[in-house]
Amino acid sequence: MQDIRNVAIIAHVDHGKTTLVDRMIYQAKLTRKAEDLGELILDNNDLERERGITILAKNVSVPYKDVKINIIDTPGHADFGGEVERVLNMADGVLLLVDAFEGTMPQTRFVLQKALEMGKKPIVVINKVDKLNCRPEEVNEEVFDLMFALNATEEQLDFKTVYGSAKQGWMSLDWRKPTNDITVLLDTIIEEIPAPQVVEGTPQMLISSLEYSPYVGRIAVGRITRGTLRSGMPVSLCKRYDIVEKQKVKELMVFEGLEKKKVEQVQCGDICAVVGIDGFEIGDTIADFENPEALPPIAVDEPTMSMVFTINDSPFFGREGKFVTSRHIKERLERELEKNLALRVKPGVNADSFVVYGRGVLHLSILIETMRREGFELQVGQPRVLDKTIGGKRCEPIEFLTIDVPEEFVGRAIEMTTRRKGALIHMETRGDRTHLDFEIPARGLMGLRSNLLTATQGEAVVAHRFKDYEPYKGEIEKRTNGSLVAHETGLSVAYAMDKLQDRGRFFIDPGEEVYAGQVVGEHIRDFDLVINICKTKKLTNVRAAGTDEKVMLPPPIRFSLEEALEYIQEDELVEVTPKSMRMRKIILDETERKRASRN
Repeated sequence: MQDIRNVAIIAHVDHGKTTLVDRMIYQAKLTRKAEDLGELILDNNDLERERGITILAKNVSVPYKDVKINIIDTPGHADFGGEVERVLNMADGVLLLVDAFEGTMPQTRFVLQKALEMGKKPIVVINKVDKLNCRPEEVNEEVFDLMFALNATEEQLDFKTVYGSAKQGWMSLDWRKPTNDITVLLDTIIEEIPAPQVVEGTPQMLISSLEYSPYVGRIAVGRITRGTLRSGMPVSLCKRYDIVEKQKVKELMVFEGLEKKKVEQVQCGDICAVVGIDGFEIGDTIADFENPEALPPIAVDEPTMSMVFTINDSPFFGREGKFVTSRHIKERLERELEKNLALRVKPGVNADSFVVYGRGVLHLSILIETMRREGFELQVGQPRVLDKTIGGKRCEPIEFLTIDVPEEFVGRAIEMTTRRKGALIHMETRGDRTHLDFEIPARGLMGLRSNLLTATQGEAVVAHRFKDYEPYKGEIEKRTNGSLVAHETGLSVAYAMDKLQDRGRFFIDPGEEVYAGQVVGEHIRDFDLVINICKTKKLTNVRAAGTDEKVMLPPPIRFSLEEALEYIQEDELVEVTPKSMRMRKIILDETERKRASRN
């Protein structure tokens, strides 16, 4: 029997989880040299690297002093809550990583609460003690208070704290005495985290995660909670609703460093990958062939938001994308459902549209961004928040929102949030910044972040997590300005745009191709205006001084995908192709639009 420790790393976004895991891999001599540390090994998908966030949970193992430490890197965003819960099933303890300056943040709380409820033993790692104005001791107190507030047991409250800087590659029990490496942390893991209990009997493994390989299909990943699994043995797959299917294990693999290694058998307590099981879902149990016993399935967070996905039927369809038909989109969404737990898909109003349900704008926009990079063209409608009727009352999802801003912007932040039905619960000053806690309807979060960043000159730190369903809070004021809509298809002309500058602000540059019905700018009034942006100057052979003045246009407003989704109105869509992103009216023809609005 090998000595094993299973640890999940939990932290708020951007507190350095993935960097720390990379350090452990380096310490165990699994990467070649220190230069490799510039690129994060674990955030291996392009989107994760660009945004600097972890989207998918990952497994790695590090050998240290004859002990195999299985490390599971988890996402910090509440939008990926579906990922977090499953991952904690595989661990016996957690490393809670906290930034020495920012302290405990709402999403630290979100994951930590789940871990404490499951009875996991925590080790606290206070990272980034090399930062200016850092306050390691205060933060340690904060963590204790947070655990106490989350009803931690006496044993959980008696946690060890390790200080250090993952970026500089050292950990120590006293933050004033830096060391040369992170052995202190690895020693603490071996001392504090309990080894998995060995339970004899028929095999049982809960499928907590999955990987996809183009060669062998879906691979089930999980931890063996009882007995031993052998390669080639017949097993039962226990699904929901008491369905049992007979299957066979083709291959078994365990995690070694960053690789997977084929093995003949895996003992109780280790995390392994099973090839050859068909049609499984996360939360199913692999059990004994003769007398299967299922483990309780995992409950997954309910979706709180929906969006319509439809084929691109704009005049510019098919110019940039490889996959443009509804069949392509349907197949791609079905593939996504296999590994994305918190997602649901239902057929839309017509054959070419699908209603996709997810955990929030970020969760759905990551899916759209991934599809667009794979060569898909599609259009998406305005995100809608899902209401529920509880006890005869209309209820909506309420989120717990925290905002950190410099003191001079506090008034502005409070005003913007309360306008969207946010209620201020708590406010405290930390150094030269102020920390605000609100409860706000999920609808109110749409577009709030980008507005706050503009209002606070990019200084605001915004985070939120799902709280509960509460009675409907009433209407929230929408965007007050109408849209500037192109009148005809053609090239936009600087001359025409110059003459229309007093009508509003543009989203496009001169010389860009536009089509009739495309939203090209924001009107200064509260109604839509159709403009002719392709009108050229009539040329005569009379020249007079001062007629050919130079056109000066301000730079256009550019939206990110999330901002565009939050900006559009009910009668608009966002058209997403591999190279461009446009906003448009659902009905492109102006007379048809007028007729529809009359009806």
